[in-house]
Amino acid sequence: MSKTPEHKREEESVPLQHAAEHEKPPRARRQSVLLYLVILFAAAFVLMAWSFLMQQRSSNQTIQDLRESVTAMQSAGDIREENAALKEQVADLEAQLEEAQRELAGMQETLDDLTVREEKLIQAMDLFWQIDEAYVRGRYSLCRELIGRMEDLSAGSALKEYLPTESTTDNDRFSPADRYQEIYDAVM
Repeated sequence: MSKTPEHKREEESVPLQHAAEHEKPPRARRQSVLLYLVILFAAAFVLMAWSFLMQQRSSNQTIQDLRESVTAMQSAGDIREENAALKEQVADLEAQLEEAQRELAGMQETLDDLTVREEKLIQAMDLFWQIDEAYVRGRYSLCRELIGRMEDLSAGSALKEYLPTESTTDNDRFSPADRYQEIYDAVM
């Protein structure tokens, strides 16, 4: 059996292919593949580190935003509490103001009463001195006329009610009210 040239070539190419498949690559080629793999791993590592840093920065920004919103919420809560306290203070102050206004109105009434009493006292004392002077001078008809004005109830009450009942001098003399009654009893 003779082999045809085609078979021969096939038989010759099989060992060449086998030799090419099992032949060791040259050293330079192995180093370039290794360098390529190192570069790929380094690039992957750099990309992963960059991605981590970006994620970390994004997380820090989110945390900062959350802290700011919590602070703002706490500030809003503080403002609400302060507002409630201020409203309570306003209510207390309004109540105090109303009480002070009531007291002021009462004091104003007392002042008005005292002013009226003072005016009546001045009128009564003026009339009393005129009555006393008329009595001392013996002018009894003028004295009766002045006593009539002292006893007049048209102003609401007689002026004699406003005469002091205590002596303001230390001479053991009558009070104006007592002296008036003495003169009244003598001329009426």
